[in-house]
Amino acid sequence: MRPESSCICKHTNPILTNTRFVFLMHPKEHHKEKNGTGHMAHLQLKNSEIIVDVDFTENRRVNEILNDESNASFLLYPGKENFNLSIKSQSEMNSFLGKTPYIFILDGTWPLARKMLRLSTNLQKIPRVSFDNEIQSKFIIKQQPESLCLSTIESVYTVINLLVDNKLENCSTSDFLLPFEKMLEYQVECILKPDNYNYRPQKVKKLNKMDKYKKETERNIIFEPVTNSK
Repeated sequence: MRPESSCICKHTNPILTNTRFVFLMHPKEHHKEKNGTGHMAHLQLKNSEIIVDVDFTENRRVNEILNDESNASFLLYPGKENFNLSIKSQSEMNSFLGKTPYIFILDGTWPLARKMLRLSTNLQKIPRVSFDNEIQSKFIIKQQPESLCLSTIESVYTVINLLVDNKLENCSTSDFLLPFEKMLEYQVECILKPDNYNYRPQKVKKLNKMDKYKKETERNIIFEPVTNSK
């Protein structure tokens, strides 16, 4: 879905997890988002799938997973009353998640994700899991609502590491974020190098920190045009 010059396929290395990850992707995210980290996370996970919709109440595949009594289904979504993977013990996590856990992830902007959850009555009924985030997102080319909000692939990366730490998964995540990091590296390089004519040759841009859009944040960045000195 990307030009050959910015293709990230060579950086993917799918891992096998016992946990199944289901990316519930908003159509706008699926069709229009060139930098969608849900797609990247899917490419990095053998036990994952993408389901595109807005209201999943009557979605055949989603209900097939939810109605299978051998599955344990959960929604990864922030909240104080959720099952917090960061503070639970190995035995608590093992008992709660079961043998065949499915973790649903709403993939879209935060407003789109809230709308998807509000419309999808079947998702409202399943248990929710969350984690304590103590890192800042590396997604410097995209605005996040808060400094500690993570992209989809970073959230999945965090969840898998918590499961590995508690011996519920046995896989390496050392290269899991590599496609994401390479995508960011390429985008920033294109913006900062005006002689790179693979990227908007008519507009020379520089990278500036943005302080006005969100208060009390240090990671926001916007791109402002500058005059070409040539």
